[in-house]
Amino acid sequence: MEIYREEVAAWIWRNGKIIPWNDALVHVNSVGHASVAGIFEGIKAYWNQEDNQLYLFRLEDHLDRFLASIKMVRFGFRYSKEEVAQATINLLRANEYRRDVYVRPYVFQKGMIRELLQATPGKETELIIDSWPFDSYRDPNQALHVCVSSWTRISDNVLPPRIKCFSNYHNGRLAAMDAKVSGYDWPILLDGQGKVTEGPGACLAIVRKGVLATTSTTGSILEGVTRAAVLEIAAEVLHIPCEERPIDRTELYLAEEIFFMGTGWEIMPVASVDRLPVGDSRVGPMTRAIQKAFGDIVRGKDPRHPEWRTPVW
Repeated sequence: MEIYREEVAAWIWRNGKIIPWNDALVHVNSVGHASVAGIFEGIKAYWNQEDNQLYLFRLEDHLDRFLASIKMVRFGFRYSKEEVAQATINLLRANEYRRDVYVRPYVFQKGMIRELLQATPGKETELIIDSWPFDSYRDPNQALHVCVSSWTRISDNVLPPRIKCFSNYHNGRLAAMDAKVSGYDWPILLDGQGKVTEGPGACLAIVRKGVLATTSTTGSILEGVTRAAVLEIAAEVLHIPCEERPIDRTELYLAEEIFFMGTGWEIMPVASVDRLPVGDSRVGPMTRAIQKAFGDIVRGKDPRHPEWRTPVW
């Protein structure tokens, strides 16, 4: 049975073995309810042509978040962080990547599940590690036109954003579809108190009066690994003053610069919010500086933060 996917990898990791991608099949009754609480992680690996090396970006931090999410949904899980890390490296080597790659480990409860509410603490799980060639969701030189969504961001006592699970992403998907049919590129979601949280799949930062501000990790956002790196780079490398604090909706309209930040989006600038321009509607100077510094560090062109880069070869 041949399965088609653009730029499909030759190999995939499943439950302790690297197997042909086309052989990684499950029964139809193993999806659906089983994926409601499914946990995943998004990890980027960056190719450095001069070093002839592929670097996984903050692999340990991503896997710490992965294991924390698994703990919070009470899955049974038999692999250590070190085992998942080595399996990821082995998979990238098997696929012989010599370009940027997206890596997605994910875990779901094993077997055919027909119950509507699969509340079985400690049930055995499947672990899959998938990968594919990937650059970025959008051209980082083309700033986005975004809106403030009418959909409210999920909260810690409803569907905790701190858990990186498939079901949480439907909240952002609804907002993204609504934004696109209204003629915008992407949305920004507010919490139940009207404060800025993030966009679907990416944290958010603004620049106001020369200070970079982002919502704190207790503000209904995912604890972003890229977000944490950006704050360190801005403060330590670029000497930009930074704040983690609540952000009002109207601050989006007054900000000099706004950008999303995440594994898939990397550093993605915003040109306008609700048709009001951000700065001159182009990539701002701080955003541009962060883009460059981030890109140089993750690829190893800048030797700082070597602990963020796990070599594959």
